[in-house]
Amino acid sequence: MTQTAPETTADETAPPSRFTHREIMMTMSGLVIAMLLAMLDNMIVAPALPTIVGDLGGLNHLAWVTTGYVLASTAATPIWGKLGDLLGRRITFISSIAIFLIGSALCGMSQNMAELIGFRALQGLGAGGLMVGVMAVLADIVPPRDRGKYQGVMMAVMPVAMIGGPLAGGFITDHLNWRWAFYVNLPLGAVALFVCWFVLAKLPRKTSSQVRIDWTGAALLTVWITTLVLITTWGGTEYSWGSLTIIGLAAVTVAAFAAFVMVEKRAAEPIMPLSVFANRNFSLSGALSFVVGFAMFGGMTLLPQFQQYVQGSSATNSGLLLMPMMLAAMVFSLGGGVFTSRTGRYRALPIAGSVLMAAGLGLFATMGPDTSRTVTALYMVVLGAGMGCLMQTTMLIAQNSAPMRDIGAATGAATFLRNMGGSLGVSILGALYTNTLSDSFSSAPDGSAGSGTMAQMTPEVLRGLPEAIREAFADAVSKGIDTAFTWGAVAAAAGIVIALFIRHVPLRGFGGGSEADAVKAEPAGSLGASA
Repeated sequence: MTQTAPETTADETAPPSRFTHREIMMTMSGLVIAMLLAMLDNMIVAPALPTIVGDLGGLNHLAWVTTGYVLASTAATPIWGKLGDLLGRRITFISSIAIFLIGSALCGMSQNMAELIGFRALQGLGAGGLMVGVMAVLADIVPPRDRGKYQGVMMAVMPVAMIGGPLAGGFITDHLNWRWAFYVNLPLGAVALFVCWFVLAKLPRKTSSQVRIDWTGAALLTVWITTLVLITTWGGTEYSWGSLTIIGLAAVTVAAFAAFVMVEKRAAEPIMPLSVFANRNFSLSGALSFVVGFAMFGGMTLLPQFQQYVQGSSATNSGLLLMPMMLAAMVFSLGGGVFTSRTGRYRALPIAGSVLMAAGLGLFATMGPDTSRTVTALYMVVLGAGMGCLMQTTMLIAQNSAPMRDIGAATGAATFLRNMGGSLGVSILGALYTNTLSDSFSSAPDGSAGSGTMAQMTPEVLRGLPEAIREAFADAVSKGIDTAFTWGAVAAAAGIVIALFIRHVPLRGFGGGSEADAVKAEPAGSLGASA
């Protein structure tokens, strides 16, 4: 029998009490630490993985240390968002931090690879609530009209994580013990818990005794997300794209997704309310988030390959080499946030960001063995500027397009789409890079001399090979990078088209206009665009 959603009461849609600027900044101190935990973890753990495998054994299970974390965090993201809507933001956000910290402590105590993989999944379960929790809490305490400048501050966390993470991970591995790569989360998380426990007390609490959780939808969501992530993780690496395993996973993904859509249409409190997708701006911002994740994460994963194999940079400095891109992203995010808060206008930002991102990826597609580090840094600035215009603006548009009672689910859906875009971008662009690299190197002069060791090639090994092989490999890497970034630029160009259809809907303030009005203000079928 079809269930209908209960009528929304005034208490459920009423915005929270107005927070002062001082209270907002105090709350953001806890949110920034929580976001740092989520972004810093993989950056710190990556340099320690070779040592971890040597200590615990199980090299053939190495990939699952990362895959288990990604699977759990991706599947949990929209679920945490909806639970925040149903149970209250404070309790769910604090719970996600606690689960993340418990998983971190258990990871540090692991005695074998099976334990580490399981505890990494537990850690990822908590991490899924950190990112969506940060943005949803921010949506509760700051109205969209003023949110841009505060969301821009969050971008400052990215350079810290990208630059400081690998350096901290290397130092911990070399001078302490790999277990501290996980234990380092505990003091940071304790501070975040302490701050959030007190500063989030002013958030509205759910008092209804009849909270209905869509467990069937959550289970189906977990199934199709898990199988889809496995396809993008295993396809072209562990299994060929035409293998029975990948085809079977694809069939399960389609079937589970279809069942998920049917369940969500009938559920009284769906994990991912499909009604928010009826709003055109929400759907467009979600699609743009997917494109941003695809192009950005796919590109960022491949840049160090070019810098290390072609330009001879060390792995230790990989974080520092990305500084121009991260700083540009931070500056443009902060500037865009201030612009949005002062003017109330935002439509130009996703358009300009999409153009800059496509231009940056297109410039990367022109790189070759003779491209200097200075030129590469300038290209990074272009890409970083595009990222800065897009990262927070797409989330702002999504939140402004959803009713307050569904703000957590909407935030979770937007975050999920970006994560899935990133997963597919890393997989597809990585496969293009690897295939082009293999074909180019094997057909190059003297390529056969080193083709047998290409799979085990490292920058250190490459430096010890004859000059002819070094040049052939560098040329092959350049061609692989060019191919991957060309397709990344094509995906980013699709983002330009999407951004052009986004309409300017005035940003809400807590004092004026209901969230429902924002949803109704923009019918899904309208294709006009306003300046």
